[in-house]
Amino acid sequence: MERIHYAGDSILTGTDIARALLDYAHALALADQSDTVDIPVRREDGTVGTANMLIGPASQLVSESGSADDEADEAGELRNDEVVADMRRRIALLHNPRPMTDDEPRSRDDLDEY
Repeated sequence: MERIHYAGDSILTGTDIARALLDYAHALALADQSDTVDIPVRREDGTVGTANMLIGPASQLVSESGSADDEADEAGELRNDEVVADMRRRIALLHNPRPMTDDEPRSRDDLDEY
């Protein structure tokens, strides 16, 4: 588990999710763009929720390994391969832009349908 510190607060999520989020934030910063992403988080009571995060060039994210003191860590590693794959796909699109055809999505919101 990783604790992500952002905007004066912190959230707890899975290690793979946190690393993909930081990689995507880095790629967005290099491209001078921003985006929103939904990631699964472990709440203080141990339940799973979703955090919607705005990331981009001004994002100041810090990720640290969850400590043994985190009660939520006892609930187990939080995983979501779809979220990780989506962020990796978005990173690839930033690194490998290609011309768009008439039948391709025109905005990030349209990418979910693609």
